[in-house]
Amino acid sequence: MKIALDAMGGDYAPGEIIKGAVEAVQKEDIEIILVGNKELLAKELLNYRTVKNLSIYHAGEVIEMDEEPAAAVRKKKDSSIVVATSLVKKQMADAVVSAGSTGAQMASALLGLGRIKGIHRPAIATFFPTLKGATLLLDVGANTACKPLNLVQYAEMGHIYMQKIAGITNPKIGLLNIGLEETKGNELSKEAYQLLRQSGLNFVGNIEARYITSGEADVIVCDGFVGNVVLKFAEGLATSLFSLLKTELSSSLSRKIGGVLARPAFRAVKKKLDYDEYGGAPLLGVNGVSVICHGSSKAKAIKNAIFAAKKCVENNFVQNITEVISQESGKENKDV
Repeated sequence: MKIALDAMGGDYAPGEIIKGAVEAVQKEDIEIILVGNKELLAKELLNYRTVKNLSIYHAGEVIEMDEEPAAAVRKKKDSSIVVATSLVKKQMADAVVSAGSTGAQMASALLGLGRIKGIHRPAIATFFPTLKGATLLLDVGANTACKPLNLVQYAEMGHIYMQKIAGITNPKIGLLNIGLEETKGNELSKEAYQLLRQSGLNFVGNIEARYITSGEADVIVCDGFVGNVVLKFAEGLATSLFSLLKTELSSSLSRKIGGVLARPAFRAVKKKLDYDEYGGAPLLGVNGVSVICHGSSKAKAIKNAIFAAKKCVENNFVQNITEVISQESGKENKDV
């Protein structure tokens, strides 16, 4: 299997990106195509001369985080994310992984790979650690204005992902809302609730934001505006909590001693909340496997994102979505 890795994308590129690729090929039977400036990448690879299954594919440009994604993708045809995505389109790679601009990766996937037939809008998914494992939240930024049908399709794609990739036989689907009652929320939420209830999915109803981390649902759907706010708030809250704990535990001798004794527990909690453990999640709804990583991803996250991409390919993730959406479209046409 070949994975195209955007080696120039992310806050710690190319060093940590290549390190993650090295760790991946050392653990799994996989080939990584490092896409980016060949001189910079070749220099970095001097640190890993004995490592096999790594190759370089030159791309002379990089799309920066502050650039307008769609315009940058059209203008910078030789950028690392555009070239990496094109390798999937040309069937020279089975999947693409990037920690660069999320907007640019989405625009590149839409323009280069296209949407799965029947999918109205793709969605960006991310994992949230919970008391019972992990919940898949989508959309977290691809579409800020959604229709009820979009949320139903997000639920269908999330169902397939958790079933095929996470191994959950019948994933519980929840709708992010301001209350548990079906009458709560705006018109989008109310209409989506009714459609989800009729969808045949294992719909468990509305989920309030405070219950996201309780693990009441395996998949939670919402529009991209709400999802992105939730995601950014959670990231900030986790950082602040660990910072406060560190400050308080070092404020006196007795607390320092207590902190040392509790260190194993703190490490276990931190591991459960660590984004690096999940690595990345695919852009759902595009006609190819495109795994999105956090911009601050280091080697461990990149390695796990590569493994996530590998799982998607092995389990025919895109084909499964295509078949389900095709069946749903057939039912709609028959009803009409």
